Amino acid sequence: QVQVVESGGGLVQTGGSLRLSCAASGRTFSRYTMGWFRQAPGKEREFVASNRWSDGITNYADFATGRFTISRDNAKNTVYLQMNSLKPEDTAVYYCAASELLIATLKEAYDYWGQGTQVTVSS
Repeated sequence: QVQVVESGGGLVQTGGSLRLSCAASGRTFSRYTMGWFRQAPGKEREFVASNRWSDGITNYADFATGRFTISRDNAKNTVYLQMNSLKPEDTAVYYCAASELLIATLKEAYDYWGQGTQVTVSS
């Protein structure tokens, strides 16, 4: 099993940056695809980015491409989400999740979820 805890959320102005962190427990962290999702009020939880454990290949939602970067440090059992050029529409609770699957852009593919961290982008 893997337990994940997110941190790094906060309030930022439009155009600003934040780096979210997700600390995972478990000896086999390196064998989990790690993903970030977000959920805005009244909306479905949506995929943001993922990092595949087997080869490090990353996937991004269209809105994240070019602005967000997912990375992981297996030695620290941590995955990051660097978010730049933030917009008010990026305001949401951001969740970190772990999946045993290689293709993991769907929330149904993830077995382990954190509690989320709030990101608020002011206009």
